[in-house]
Amino acid sequence: MPHRVAVLALDGLLPFELGIPHRIFGRSLEPAPGNKGAKLYEVVTCSVRPPGPVRTDSDYAILVEHGPEALATADTVVIPASYELGPVFEEGRLTDELAAALALIRPGTRMVSICTGSYVLAAAGYLDGRPATTHWSSADHFQQLFPQVRVDPDVLFIDDGDVLTSAGVAAGIDLCLHLVRRDHGAAVANEIARRTVVPPHRDGGQAQYIHRPVPEPQFATTTAARAWALGRLDRPIQLRDMARQESMSVRTFTRRFREEVGASPGQWLTQQRVERARHLLETSDLSIDQVARDAGFGTATSLRQHLQAALGVPPTVYRRTFRASADTP
Repeated sequence: MPHRVAVLALDGLLPFELGIPHRIFGRSLEPAPGNKGAKLYEVVTCSVRPPGPVRTDSDYAILVEHGPEALATADTVVIPASYELGPVFEEGRLTDELAAALALIRPGTRMVSICTGSYVLAAAGYLDGRPATTHWSSADHFQQLFPQVRVDPDVLFIDDGDVLTSAGVAAGIDLCLHLVRRDHGAAVANEIARRTVVPPHRDGGQAQYIHRPVPEPQFATTTAARAWALGRLDRPIQLRDMARQESMSVRTFTRRFREEVGASPGQWLTQQRVERARHLLETSDLSIDQVARDAGFGTATSLRQHLQAALGVPPTVYRRTFRASADTP
């Protein structure tokens, strides 16, 4: 059976964020010729009340066809942001209606929040003593209201195993893609990202607030340098060589790169090489030494160190995990 995802629609919800789980999970398919594989997730939207309309923050409501009982059948529960959380936002306390709905969730269910949906997780006790994030503009209020939560206001998302939290709006896309990648590998996540026309991978530790994410027209960008680097990940890449692609000094290039990407050139290169290695481990029979060379890590030892740091597993275990998953009918 497909992994069942229940998206909890609360009054005052943001329609964009409500649609993220459906777009990412709902379009994720098993790898197959012509992309005709079976759906990997079943996504349903539910309310804390019986089926009926739910208010949004826009000039329309949505008709939700499932009540809170859908939460009892979920493998993953996603809680998008809402602008009408009432006592949850003001006092850190669940309403009776919301508490009764959340009580239906089975132990061990994966819990996910997008943006200020983290307030619901915190008020329900899911985040006690755990790391979490939320939208940067609410981080101080969130920490004051829930001092037992270890709030990190700077990151895009935090994966703490069975509980995951993300920053605002687009970071919800990053987190959902991260879950697809965690569940089914980089190839599946990259395909859904390509169809959604979004970057396939932004590391969770990347800064959520970039002061100038879109350069002003008179400023040169670092796009050409990134494209150049992606075409030669298997070879040594020096910072000065990347800067030369944009006819910039190293200092100017480094500053512009961080402003546009939210990470240093070195951090970005490592992320791209890890992604290349994951793809090769999942989809090829290359030896670990060859994967290390093709991904630009040079040696199997370096590959192991970087994959262990990024994913917590060595290359052989990663390959075995996803090969076993792919071979399971």
